[in-house]
Amino acid sequence: MSQSASRSAKSRRKFLKGAAVATAATVAAPAVVKAQGPISMRWQSTWPSKDIFHEFALDFAKKINDMTGGDLKIEVLPAGAVVPAFGLLEAVSKGTLDGGHGVLVYHYGKQTALALWGSGPGYAMDANMLMAWHKYGGGKELLEKLYASIGANVVSFPYGPMPTQPLGWFKKPIAKVEDLQGLKFRTVGISIDVFQAMGAAVNALPGGEIVSAMDRGLLDAAEFNNASSDRVLGFADVSKICMLQSYHQNAEQFEIMFNKDKFNALPEKMRAIIVNGVEAASQDMQWKAIDRYSKDYVELQTKDKVRFYKTPDAVLKRQLEVYDDVVAKKSAENALFKEIAQSQVAFAKRAVQWEQDTVVGRRMAFDHYFGPQAKPIRL
Repeated sequence: MSQSASRSAKSRRKFLKGAAVATAATVAAPAVVKAQGPISMRWQSTWPSKDIFHEFALDFAKKINDMTGGDLKIEVLPAGAVVPAFGLLEAVSKGTLDGGHGVLVYHYGKQTALALWGSGPGYAMDANMLMAWHKYGGGKELLEKLYASIGANVVSFPYGPMPTQPLGWFKKPIAKVEDLQGLKFRTVGISIDVFQAMGAAVNALPGGEIVSAMDRGLLDAAEFNNASSDRVLGFADVSKICMLQSYHQNAEQFEIMFNKDKFNALPEKMRAIIVNGVEAASQDMQWKAIDRYSKDYVELQTKDKVRFYKTPDAVLKRQLEVYDDVVAKKSAENALFKEIAQSQVAFAKRAVQWEQDTVVGRRMAFDHYFGPQAKPIRL
């Protein structure tokens, strides 16, 4: 073999050896990652374990765990397991918890403007429309600005639009605004200010503490959320009167919250799964709510003998008037509150106009098929 041929053969052997080492490293890389095991996160919800809201939190965690193929494992504990329900924001921000499931209005004591995500009439928007404002109307950027203003080290994902919440549970039906005068009443967020202005003595309590407070006489009346939650939490054991329809929480949604450092440390692909998983869980929650809430609404009437009444228009109108006064006062005190409210108003003006002009009312159709004068449906 010539000298140049020998050098060429040695060069090829050196290249092939290097390639083999590189290939081995490439093949071995996934094994190294796998050896590190899944990323685990410890979460807490703001709900009792028996509440359907905690079930929604578990549903979200399962979706993410499944979509990541088990590479991310979120464990969700119920309210009080690590911190009280109203302590979730601080716990996630500090890293005591990696994340949580709740509602923004529970952070009202940290920054009153956080309650604009759901506590109030939403300027005639429903919860789904408010979510549209959040994603496409500037709400997302305003929420990030708001959390930064109070030094909250979190990443927040509002999701899961809720149906209009009842006025609440009472000892006797509310017939006029004056009937609220002096009542010891539970609510949260801006609704605290609204009901106080309407004459009630308000006490903000987490969901799991309301029924026992009513049972002990610490509350005369209370609102929480929906037929399923109210039924399983035992509201029908302490009251047989529920007033339906209210503007105090007409457009609320849930919140998925991560500690910002923990979230940003996740691989980019995993963060993308979470972002899209939030929206998948949001829609699934709405479907489940329609099914379960409607079933429990029937059960409350047939098995628990609860009587439901529509909240009088005079009470609803007064809620709107008082809410406007509260917002004007808080806007004067809080520049961010004013900026967020102005953004919502601008979005609502065109979005609700479009909806009211476009979407047909369903009451006529319901009466046609199921009302007192309805004819048997021919199938």
